[in-house]
Amino acid sequence: MKALITGATSGIGRKMAEQLSAKGWDLILTGRNEEVLRTMEEQLPNVKTIRADLSRREDVFRVYEECRNEDIDMLVNNAGYGIFGRFEETDLEDELNMLSVNITALHILTKLFLRDFKKRNSGRILNVASAAGFMTGPLLSSYYASKNYVLRLTLAIYEELRRDHSAVTVTVLCPGPVDTNFNNRAGVSFSARPISAEYAAEYGLKKALSGKLFAVPGLSIKAACIGQRFVPHKIMAALTYNVQKAKKRADGNGRALK
Repeated sequence: MKALITGATSGIGRKMAEQLSAKGWDLILTGRNEEVLRTMEEQLPNVKTIRADLSRREDVFRVYEECRNEDIDMLVNNAGYGIFGRFEETDLEDELNMLSVNITALHILTKLFLRDFKKRNSGRILNVASAAGFMTGPLLSSYYASKNYVLRLTLAIYEELRRDHSAVTVTVLCPGPVDTNFNNRAGVSFSARPISAEYAAEYGLKKALSGKLFAVPGLSIKAACIGQRFVPHKIMAALTYNVQKAKKRADGNGRALK
């Protein structure tokens, strides 16, 4: 069995790579950090790495071209990050790069590999979204919106596959706070205790390998994802604003760290 994992150099992606390797899977791993990729090649057996910046569309297509004949059994779209701040104040270029990684790269790879998987009627896709995908997120507005896209896209694909009676499966992982480098890059600290990246990875892989649509680790996060359906959108946005504001970390000049 062989898996392609994007964003594999840290956090959930790295833990998924370690766990699948321990199960005997061959791996193709992508990331921007070439040094970490080389280290993973040395530490894990049967690993091929591809250095790629998935904010660049040409790199996304290059990843597919290098993997299309590798008989990939599972695609894990894990790469992604967030940017904290008021919408009018966040850096536009950084935000567009984030949307390219969180949405465009995932969209391209999902579409291209799904076509291949359907032709042979086998394969699994695991899209890493977030509990944020169920909600509106002031102060992390574009990140929340991007994860809404991932969640809704995955749901739509699931229904199309179901109606086709396809053996191909698609799963969306929607964790709450996870102890990864995400908070450092986004410029926040968690106001609630995060779960470990190891547990999030294990839970997501378990659901994907069993063909389940949703992977929402943690009872409290499951309850929050279900409960938000019964709260008016404007009230939920106000509540989420207060949660996000409590996460903010500032540097010596009072700016959110990025």
